Amino acid sequence: MQCLKKQPRRTKSEELMYQEKNKNTARINGKLLGMEGDVDLQFLLTGGDLLKVRSSSWKKTRFYKLQEDCKTMWHESHKTLRSKQTCECRNRQPPTFSLDDIEAVRAGRQSEGLKKHTEDQVDGRCFSIIFKGRRKNLDLIASSEEEAKQWVSALEKVISNMRNLSRQQKTEHWIYNCMRKADKNSDSKMSQKELKHFLQRVNIEVDDDYAEMLFQKCDHSNSGYLEGPEIEHFYKLLTEREEIDVIYGQYATTNGQMSSTDLLNFLLKEQRESASVDDALKLIQKYEVDDAAKEKQHMTQDGFLMYLHHEEGLLLKPSHKGMYQDMTQPLNHYFISSSHNTYLMEDQLKGPSSTEAYIRALMKSCRCVELDCWDGSDGEPVIYHGYTLTSQILFKDVIKTVKEYAFKTSEYPLIISLENHCSVEQQKLMAEHMTSILGSALLTGPLGDEMPTNFPSPEDLKGRFVIKGKRLNKLDAFYSAEDVMEDDSVSEDDEAAEDEEDEEKKPKEKSKLKLAKELSEIVIYCKSVHFNGFEDARDNLAFYEMSSFKEGKALQLAEESANAYIQHNANKLSRIYPKGSRTDSSNYNPVPLWNTGCQIVALNFQTPSKELDLNQGRYYPNNFCGYILKPAYMRDPASEFDPITLTKGEWLQHKILHLMIISGQQLPKVHKTKKSIVDPLVRVEIYGVQADVSEKETAKITNNGFNPMWNQQFQFEVYVPDLAMVRFVVEDYDSTSQNDLIGQYALPFNSLQNGYRHVPLLTKNGDVIPSASLFVHVMVLDAQ
Repeated sequence: MQCLKKQPRRTKSEELMYQEKNKNTARINGKLLGMEGDVDLQFLLTGGDLLKVRSSSWKKTRFYKLQEDCKTMWHESHKTLRSKQTCECRNRQPPTFSLDDIEAVRAGRQSEGLKKHTEDQVDGRCFSIIFKGRRKNLDLIASSEEEAKQWVSALEKVISNMRNLSRQQKTEHWIYNCMRKADKNSDSKMSQKELKHFLQRVNIEVDDDYAEMLFQKCDHSNSGYLEGPEIEHFYKLLTEREEIDVIYGQYATTNGQMSSTDLLNFLLKEQRESASVDDALKLIQKYEVDDAAKEKQHMTQDGFLMYLHHEEGLLLKPSHKGMYQDMTQPLNHYFISSSHNTYLMEDQLKGPSSTEAYIRALMKSCRCVELDCWDGSDGEPVIYHGYTLTSQILFKDVIKTVKEYAFKTSEYPLIISLENHCSVEQQKLMAEHMTSILGSALLTGPLGDEMPTNFPSPEDLKGRFVIKGKRLNKLDAFYSAEDVMEDDSVSEDDEAAEDEEDEEKKPKEKSKLKLAKELSEIVIYCKSVHFNGFEDARDNLAFYEMSSFKEGKALQLAEESANAYIQHNANKLSRIYPKGSRTDSSNYNPVPLWNTGCQIVALNFQTPSKELDLNQGRYYPNNFCGYILKPAYMRDPASEFDPITLTKGEWLQHKILHLMIISGQQLPKVHKTKKSIVDPLVRVEIYGVQADVSEKETAKITNNGFNPMWNQQFQFEVYVPDLAMVRFVVEDYDSTSQNDLIGQYALPFNSLQNGYRHVPLLTKNGDVIPSASLFVHVMVLDAQ
């Protein structure tokens, strides 16, 4: 390890001051988290040794410790720990990770790495830190079971408290720690140079004249540095929201504050809500931070800002966030959040297969997962992408994982889509594993005592596993004394490996697969059949017989036979999957398929993309349960709706969307270097029927990601609001290359709230960016 320069050792008094400052920093951050003096927080701040596991032969001791910001974990070997204060190393990133990057902390040998590289007897000492995105798990072993439990519970508590902070509290926490890091000499004072360094940290680039003006404005003591109240003054100047001041000033007509009547006027005129004085009083009681104002039933500017940053002030209608749709309609009346090749973490040629991929999809409320099943060499069926170099995982391990995580975010049915390539013997084992592991939750027969003529509802199937696959006979067999089999073999299309373009070049013979009776019998409402046209499906297929379509075929049908497709999907289920040439696990546009009523539009959940953003936005309302009820005109077998020709009907509800992009708050840096300041712009995209597709873009704001102001107005015409989606995209402008994504947010058009609203921003992986938001004004009007 090469050192660039030696750092002078601190004197004893300097070291004591440094340690005292760190203790004070940790205390302040602990207080912000509501954990001042908490034993779990103190445990993490003290830190300790853990055994890091990478393989059977690579297990090394590392020291882990929560830093004083109560948000960053620091870890390294004791050798590096001893040399930390004496050298600065070239090209070495700090050995840290943020608690914001953690998806979950799991106790025991739950990860594939720990299962493979450790023995059963250390189970109680093991735990894993699961990161968001594609970062590898961190597998650890503590010195005792008690210590492992304390690491897990302490991390979970701090992460939970961090996530439960209000947006304002997150901003305060972030700004305070940026100030601390800018204080280079740790004297709790801020020089003009340190002030400029701090502004760079919070994503603002200013010239020297502006920095000096700001500094002089706060340096009341003329001491040449800011401290105490002067830093507080600087903080207030920095976090001032002029746009909020203007809005508040217009309605605060009661001694400079908003009375309940003033607030009601704002709710009625600006927010266009059906509100009463009682609603205004409830908001004051909930969000006002000044007790004296609350006593007078007034809302101060701080309380007003708090309201605008919480659920009632966000873009998504609060009533749509929870369960608001009828869940008693037949299953095929819903769009169903669905994953393709769920087992893959990356690409489809040599990427890893993992049970973790199922967990991630399920925790995002995916309600249809795919299992590509092949004969395993040791007699146990395995899951992987056939004829490729993707790694293999055991079928039974996937079923165990699916059982544990299926209903953690949604209680509605999970469809297990089987792509079966196994021998009869291993098919029997598949059926045995599903029956024994899933138990009574596995649907093994139709609901009711009579032969059904339609699908049960998500409500009827709550907490149940529904198998999609091949079946040897009709459902009538359940009600017949005779056990009649149509055939003991079925055609099996290798959906993942085929490419429709290759298929057109040369005809392929359908392979015949022997199907085990035991596996056939647990396929109830989702029997896979070949599609021979809409007329054949209408005349010859039962309601529970469904087809899968490659994206190319499905998009062709959606364009050329949209109304027939809608009528088909009013009676049956359709599953769409990506073409085989998408070896990079990219995604197709799901919107045209939703427009024709296709329910199971399967996407590669492992690949961040615009298409996946839209999918997450589509399913975010209705309690993020993975089921969204289709409009009534898409549930009617005689529907005349056609999203291409767009004839008149109940679907035509011409709306005008007036949208003002006002400002942005605490936009993150795209590149983490200190001097990388973003030049943000906002693009608004509308998706839906062809007539509604549109996008408009603001100008860029140079060198300001902290509080950029646009104040740009846009207007969109939307003809079928039931199917329209709105996506906000914030990018870092680059004149020489493609813009970088800063954040995004998508939601259905009908879930928009009118008025002044904050728009939360998500990463490319769909995770919330703490503190970051857009401030907009929305007005949806009926077209004249």
